[in-house]
Amino acid sequence: MAIESFRLSEKAKTQLTKLKAKTGITQWNILCRWAFCLSLKEETIPPNEDIATNSNIEMTWKTFGGERQDLYYALLKQRLIIDGIDLSEKNVVTYFKLHLHRGVSYLSQKVNTVESLVNL
Repeated sequence: MAIESFRLSEKAKTQLTKLKAKTGITQWNILCRWAFCLSLKEETIPPNEDIATNSNIEMTWKTFGGERQDLYYALLKQRLIIDGIDLSEKNVVTYFKLHLHRGVSYLSQKVNTVESLVNL
């Protein structure tokens, strides 16, 4: 598996901290799963930007995906195939980071309560 662990940007950390307060969800990995899936749901490819992963929040892939880590990995690979992106290790890591951070940004804009999260 290409993704062993990852670090969040400082901006994403701030956004997730606010989401934790708004929703009462205390686990980073649960919010990150929602964010990742929300980004995958979008039809567009996330913009290729250099994201400074400079926060102190680091997570292993196993923690991110939990019991369904293989499913999340398969969803990512399927999305890369749909988008016509080569499945190189570099692309898998890069597009995971792009989808995760785009999803965190979307969540921070759309979610005010746990109910609004579920309604997404």
